[in-house]
Amino acid sequence: MGIGPVMLDIAGTALTAEDEARLIHPLVGGVILFTRNYSSPSQLSELAASIHALRSPPLLIAVDHEGGRVQRFRDGFTHLPPMRELGKIWDKQPKLARHLAQQSGYVLAAELRAVGVDFSFTPVLDIDFGSSGVIGDRAFHAEPQAVAELAHSLLLGLKSGGMPSVGKHFPGHGYVRADSHLEIPVDERSYTDIELCDLIPFRQMIHYGLTAVMPAHVIYPQVDAYPAGFSRIWLKNILRDELGFEGCIFSDDLSMEGATVAGGIVQRAQAALHAGCDMVLVCNQPHMADELLAGLQWDMPVTSKARLAHMRGHAHPHPATLSQLREQASFLKAVHEVATVGSGTAELPLTQGL
Repeated sequence: MGIGPVMLDIAGTALTAEDEARLIHPLVGGVILFTRNYSSPSQLSELAASIHALRSPPLLIAVDHEGGRVQRFRDGFTHLPPMRELGKIWDKQPKLARHLAQQSGYVLAAELRAVGVDFSFTPVLDIDFGSSGVIGDRAFHAEPQAVAELAHSLLLGLKSGGMPSVGKHFPGHGYVRADSHLEIPVDERSYTDIELCDLIPFRQMIHYGLTAVMPAHVIYPQVDAYPAGFSRIWLKNILRDELGFEGCIFSDDLSMEGATVAGGIVQRAQAALHAGCDMVLVCNQPHMADELLAGLQWDMPVTSKARLAHMRGHAHPHPATLSQLREQASFLKAVHEVATVGSGTAELPLTQGL
């Protein structure tokens, strides 16, 4: 049995019979973890192993683990800075900021891979216009080129840690004030305005080898009446055809308020998949998950299966456990350097110069 197009969450720190019944459904292809699913690194390793053991090929395991206020696992993991802190360093020492972004990506990926998580939904490629509370310090910078450069460095770090990358929230969530978790944001700008600013990091990151993209639950009425995640114009005409993106597209959480314009949960999933998403997420609403699994009809395209296969984390060249990882000098050096971000004491290693 191959993996399906739906990613779901689970109830707690170990799989329940209800969780397992959902996860073996042929429409399911992945699991997203939250803070409630974590108590310790060893527990998380056991949980990931039990999820991976349910199916062959194994389900994908993902998490929102960006740094700053969006870091699901804390005790037992390295504290990662908000990406904004790297942007502040960029303003004074761009080379240092790139180095620390790469080290942050490496630590993030190596730790998650050591406990069996395949990937994190990161980096945030939104521009900080100073207006979005839900994005805020999750964005690297207000300048598109700075976002692109720092995100590229983070991508290189993720890759060295054995992890693919997910750029979000296409084509840009930073301009609107509204939080798409709670309402339906509308961005009235023209396509040209968006293209000349917000799309710059996405365009460059695609060139750099970005593995996946997550679109925003934002309506851009100058381009399409549908939110980007339900829009063939945004996902097929612009992201695929114009920007040349060949990787995986994940919907944002379909239980969010910004997704309700597409109808009930089955209609939302169908709309997202028909628009061009390869996998759809339904989080924190088990009744919606059950309704979706009972009602969705979708024949998974071969291209989607191939794209999702690239989202599997890689083991090589990293050790199997966190304790083994923490015996590696290169990892300890990276952790030490990441800890300096935001402290005002960050500096480049002498071997790299300025």
